Amino acid sequence: MMPTFTNIHHVAVTVRDLDTSVAFYEKVFGFEPATEIDDTTLHRKLFALPGGTALGLTQHDGGDGSDGFTPFSPGLDHLGLTVESREELEAWDAHLTENGVEHSGIVEAPYGYALSFKDPDQIALEFFVSK
Repeated sequence: MMPTFTNIHHVAVTVRDLDTSVAFYEKVFGFEPATEIDDTTLHRKLFALPGGTALGLTQHDGGDGSDGFTPFSPGLDHLGLTVESREELEAWDAHLTENGVEHSGIVEAPYGYALSFKDPDQIALEFFVSK
């Protein structure tokens, strides 16, 4: 019998500067991290996202992040966050603009609408609604 899983529990991304990244995500999401992990080699803050998935921002000791992030290298292409409607996507468009977050504007694809932007480490994020 094939084992199963029920959902994504968390996504953890590595950031260069935890304070800078936390401030960015607080501005975008409108809420503070729910949990903090601080041990000898890493520092992580977790945002409790709607639906039960957590987004962890992790700063590792010893890494300088000089290689940067690119969606064309193996790794995370982007993190897509579901919104309920086209109207909600338009509200996110306005929110990002009001907060000085550079973004793509709403882009239509055959399967839905997307609003893309990047965090301070150039990690690609997207708000998405299906057609």
